[in-house]
Amino acid sequence: MTTRREFLRSSALGAAGLTLGTMGLSAKSFSAVRGANDKVRVGIVGFSDRARYTLIPSFQQWADDLNFDIVAVSDIWSLRREEAARFFQKEYGKKVRLFRNNEELYDSGLVDAVIIATSDFQHARHCIEAMTAGCDAYVEKPFAETMEDNRAARDAVKAAGKIVQIGSQRRSAPNYHAANDYIKSGKFGKINMVEMCWNVNQPGRWRRPALVAKCFKKDIDWKRFLINRPYEAFDPRKYLEYRLFWPYSSGIPGQWMSHQIDTVHWFSGLDHPRSVAANGGVYFWKDGRQNFDTMTAVFDYGDDEGKENFQVVYSSRMHNSAGGVKELYFSNGGTLNLDTNKIIPDGGLYPNEAAEMGMKSFLLPESTLPSIEVATSANMGSDPMTSLHMKNWMECVRSRKQTNAPVDVGYNHSVANIMTTAALRTGEKATFDPNTQEVLAGGKVFKY
Repeated sequence: MTTRREFLRSSALGAAGLTLGTMGLSAKSFSAVRGANDKVRVGIVGFSDRARYTLIPSFQQWADDLNFDIVAVSDIWSLRREEAARFFQKEYGKKVRLFRNNEELYDSGLVDAVIIATSDFQHARHCIEAMTAGCDAYVEKPFAETMEDNRAARDAVKAAGKIVQIGSQRRSAPNYHAANDYIKSGKFGKINMVEMCWNVNQPGRWRRPALVAKCFKKDIDWKRFLINRPYEAFDPRKYLEYRLFWPYSSGIPGQWMSHQIDTVHWFSGLDHPRSVAANGGVYFWKDGRQNFDTMTAVFDYGDDEGKENFQVVYSSRMHNSAGGVKELYFSNGGTLNLDTNKIIPDGGLYPNEAAEMGMKSFLLPESTLPSIEVATSANMGSDPMTSLHMKNWMECVRSRKQTNAPVDVGYNHSVANIMTTAALRTGEKATFDPNTQEVLAGGKVFKY
């Protein structure tokens, strides 16, 4: 009988056409880190649901082949540490060292690399800690929720020269690579519009009521949780349901939009929008949340030469799932649909319209991109896309080559996210000053 792990592993390999024999790692490059026979010791920073249900299973699929091992877990909540001990014993028959915080973890000297799966606003600061400790890092998205953290983390990575993979897993998916190659080839024509959405209808999304009831201040290092955010009294909802509360998370922009807006940067070669206008609100789920359950943002992208100029419309709602997750790229010749993985001539310049203006028609030939399943449920499990992304990071830790999603990927999606947050929270159009590397709303630097 084929196990779930074996199935996911084989499907991930098949989807990308990859085998260990074609990783492109010479004997010399494979041993560049600590020797081909040396095990890479990995620590989990934050035993979150994302770590437990997706990142760790994805890692374990490649751990034996690439000689990696999870040896430690750092978490500031005693309950999570206890859960981690039971999880690794049950699922993998092993014991891991447990640490109350990252300082203890790094001081132990036990780890060479870390997987960071903490709260949204902590990712950048925890990345800085990893770089200071001399560790490679897989850093979940969003990379940062403020420009202060964004700049500091990028600078730390550049200075350390360590291997960093941002958790933008589309960057390791074969269908997205094929779409990028097609657009960059010129066959698609100029991007002139992008439409994106991410819609769910899940009352429990980002809610943890049962766990909140078990969460007590005496069991948590609350000050370490806050890091550089303004101090406020302990609130178990903000600790566990942080995605609903600013400034611990931007909610929809950081959680979902960061994935999709990153493909815009990748395919177009542009680092960030020129401007963002947005609005939204808590229209339906009146559960005390601060972050919006509905939002729409309009982005203006372009370069100084005018070679790339287009608009992106992004919308998301959490109370009606119609439309699901969509990414549609439009040119004058048709549509690239990353939901169906189809390139079609729909909307292209047909002969009769072209002839009226003495032009040639432009219709994209129908074609299909490589397919890979994208999981969108709350507890995703080890989906092939994340598995391939984790594998790429592990290979690069060995080879010391650049990952598919290096630090600039995270920096740039964070700029777009922060611009969106600024527009949503101020009601002003947001822009980005490339000289100061600050997001402006209504001409003023945006601060939380």
